[in-house]
Amino acid sequence: MKTGGQLIVDALEANGTDRIYCVPGESYLAVLDALHDSPIRTIVCRQEGGAAMMADCHGRLTGKPGICFVTRGPGATNASAGIHIAMQDSVPLILFIGQVASHAKGREAFQEVDYVRFFGDIAKWVVEIDDAARIPEFVTRAFSVATSGRPGPVVISLPEDMLTSLAEAPQARHYTPVETRPGEVELDALEVLLNKAKQPFVILGGTRWDAQAVAQMRTIAEAWSLPVGCSFRRQMLFDHLHPNYAGDVGIGINPKVATAIKQADLVLLIGGRMGEMPSSDYTLLKSPYPDQTLVHVHADAGELGRVYRPALAINASPAAFVEAFARRKPAATPVWAAEAAKLHSAYLDWSTPPESGPGAVQMGPIMNYLETILPDDAILTNGAGNYATWVHRYHRFRRFGTQAAPTSGSMGYGTPAAVAAKQLYPDRDVIAFAGDGCFLMNGQEFATAVQYALPIIVVVVNNGIYGTIRMHQEREYPGRIVATDLKNPDFAALARAYGGHGETVEKTADFAPAFERARASGKPSIVEIRLDPEAITPTRTMTQIRDGA
Repeated sequence: MKTGGQLIVDALEANGTDRIYCVPGESYLAVLDALHDSPIRTIVCRQEGGAAMMADCHGRLTGKPGICFVTRGPGATNASAGIHIAMQDSVPLILFIGQVASHAKGREAFQEVDYVRFFGDIAKWVVEIDDAARIPEFVTRAFSVATSGRPGPVVISLPEDMLTSLAEAPQARHYTPVETRPGEVELDALEVLLNKAKQPFVILGGTRWDAQAVAQMRTIAEAWSLPVGCSFRRQMLFDHLHPNYAGDVGIGINPKVATAIKQADLVLLIGGRMGEMPSSDYTLLKSPYPDQTLVHVHADAGELGRVYRPALAINASPAAFVEAFARRKPAATPVWAAEAAKLHSAYLDWSTPPESGPGAVQMGPIMNYLETILPDDAILTNGAGNYATWVHRYHRFRRFGTQAAPTSGSMGYGTPAAVAAKQLYPDRDVIAFAGDGCFLMNGQEFATAVQYALPIIVVVVNNGIYGTIRMHQEREYPGRIVATDLKNPDFAALARAYGGHGETVEKTADFAPAFERARASGKPSIVEIRLDPEAITPTRTMTQIRDGA
């Protein structure tokens, strides 16, 4: 006989959980008590949104569900931001929520929420366990649901009395991973289409990749001389300095890449859904009927034909597909071989940052400096905002597992993601990029980095405004400024107040020594860049946007 709390922890251990991210609450004290005697590491966070984003980053970088525990009511609703990210980004995550006791349900008890209804549209599966004896069954099923097909978040509600009651239950067993593989018929059909093509283009996206799959995709690209693009914020799926890399397919796409996709006679989309952002509002690939011959490879049959009607649908995970197709070779030297080289040359030009711009701090030289000193395995995280353009366009990702950024465009992600990444890979450089608005949405998780002695470096690009919204405001309503100005703290002083290291950069030349001091400090660090708000994009000033130039 064990308590429900002990059964939860036993089931997590049986399914390979090595750490959980949480904000404690009285609604699941029985689980916390069981964790006291468990080898599972408990990471206490400062706000449930940050905890859920850490769990998302864990799932994003490992492919295994990130585990998050929060209390009922405000705790659960705070965590919903991370659940929405995991759903839109197809990331495996399991959120456990303490719930009111069974006898109080339905009475709008203290902090009561119906989680099945609340999370029903932003989670892959939501369940409330009301029988402790079924805990092993439901937890193991949660791991399976979170990782199979299109991965996503699972939410489990835990009534307080169920956690404290004693029950006899079977020993939990490890979930069975579900793999979807391509058939020979589909591979034959793809080979025929490729051999007939004159101007193909490959777009990589989604999850369920690993380092081996990325290497096999490189082999395929080389054998077939294919130009390869990476979907929005999935740039770690192909080496940016490989001669077959054409560029990212996302916000602010290189016009030459956009033209290549629109003019392609065959588009091979592997792993991704090609949603609104990577498709440039469904203009690169028209929905539901693309102009190009579309071959769509996806692990979830429900995504095939959902937005686009493909000429060939292949129900397979990216890893299984590239493993199978890597054995296929072209019948002759592809006629498009020179096109990949042209597109890669265009990418190198596109990803070379400008040296000048408005204000005393120039982001172009800063990005060039980071490219020279950061190792290939450095992990870069970010949330959302115009500052992220500098990372997505000018950082050349070389290896799998080096990017954690929300395709859902959620602000506040970079700092908690960096905390989780440094927990997972303590020997690697972890750099979080954040705008001033973005940082202050989950900046309290810098305290978590200090508590666990995780020397992340947060680069805060401070221009004193909600930059992306101001840019859109100036474009649509020139000169009519409302609700986009910000009064910010001294971020370097804030870092020191938390017990970390702080630096302020007011001139371009200040950045390199400031970054090196932060790196050498061995502490979590904030390097604040005070950027002129005129420098709103790498190529246009705020005045130009206001004037329609």
